[in-house]
Amino acid sequence: MNRIKARHLLVAAVVFGVTAFALSRLIPGGIPRPTLVVLYGTALLLAFAALLRGNLPGPCDAATPTLRRRYTRELMLAMASYVMVLFVSIWLLKRIEEPALRALVALAPLPPIALAMRAIVRYIRDVDEMQQRIELEAVCIATAFVSLLYMAGGFLQIARVIAVDAGAAMIWVFPLVCLAYGLAKVVVLRRYR
Repeated sequence: MNRIKARHLLVAAVVFGVTAFALSRLIPGGIPRPTLVVLYGTALLLAFAALLRGNLPGPCDAATPTLRRRYTRELMLAMASYVMVLFVSIWLLKRIEEPALRALVALAPLPPIALAMRAIVRYIRDVDEMQQRIELEAVCIATAFVSLLYMAGGFLQIARVIAVDAGAAMIWVFPLVCLAYGLAKVVVLRRYR
C-alpha cells in the first residue's frame, strides 16, 4: 500500500514539473515567475513526500488509522486551499493598487497555512508518547537547522557576499522547515528502530 501511494505522489510530482516546464516553453513570453516557483516547488515537495512515504520505517505509522485519516484529510484540505488562495492572491496583486487591499490580499494565504499547522499540532498531540518524542526531536532538529541556515544567510548578506531578496527569503522559511523536518524525521526514526 505504501508503494502505491508513493508512486501516486511521484506521478503527481512529475505532472507538476512537466506542466511548469511546458508552460514556460509554450507560452510566448513565459509565465509569471511566482507561478513557476509554485509549480516547481510543488513538484519538489511531492517528490520528497513520495521519497518519505516509500522509505519511512514502522514507527511513523504508530498512529491509529482514524487519527491518520483525520490528519491526512485536514492537512490535504488546508494545503489545497493554500495553493488555490495563493494563485488567486498572486493574480489579484497584479491588478490591485490600494495599499490596504494589497496587504489583505497578500496575507490571504496565511489562514490555510494556519489550518495546516493546526492539523500538525493536533496529530502530534493525539499520538502516543513515543511518537510524540520522535516528532519533537525531528521538529527541534529542523528548526535548529533552518535557524542556522537563515542566520548564515543573514551574515553573508551583511558581508555583501550574497544578495537575496528579503521577501523571497522569508517566504521560504516555512517550506524549508517542513523539508528539514521530513529529513530529520527519517534520521530520528532510524535511531528508534
